[in-house]
Amino acid sequence: MTELSELYRIAEQQDIPVYHFPLSKVGSVSVMDEKGSCSIGLDLPHRRTRNELRVRLAHELGHCVTGSFYNRFSPCDIRKLHENRADKFAVRALIPEAALNEAVSQGCTEPWELADRFGVDETFLKKAVCLYTHGNLATELYFP
Repeated sequence: MTELSELYRIAEQQDIPVYHFPLSKVGSVSVMDEKGSCSIGLDLPHRRTRNELRVRLAHELGHCVTGSFYNRFSPCDIRKLHENRADKFAVRALIPEAALNEAVSQGCTEPWELADRFGVDETFLKKAVCLYTHGNLATELYFP
């Protein structure tokens, strides 16, 4: 499981500045400029839980590391494709497959238990289960 400090270290190593300012409606954002440099904005830390910041930072790093940005003005750009790439990066960073398998083998099988163990919310945990079990993030197909 990747800690918040490790995610900040990854951002620093990748030369991706992380700025904190009010982002109450979206919580986080990442952008790439015309030169290919990325920046990440996160809502103020005192307004979010540490676990929420971890998930958001991992997701935004996913956009930057994979180059998964969409152009809202392009009719051919598929937003979901870019969001899925960022989510897959975040899942692999925060809930490695081997660690998830180990937790399950130790009897930790309820989604809420696993989410608590990995410091994420249940929605994010279900994405991890879908990715490692079915190869996709389509939680709506597997979790009612």
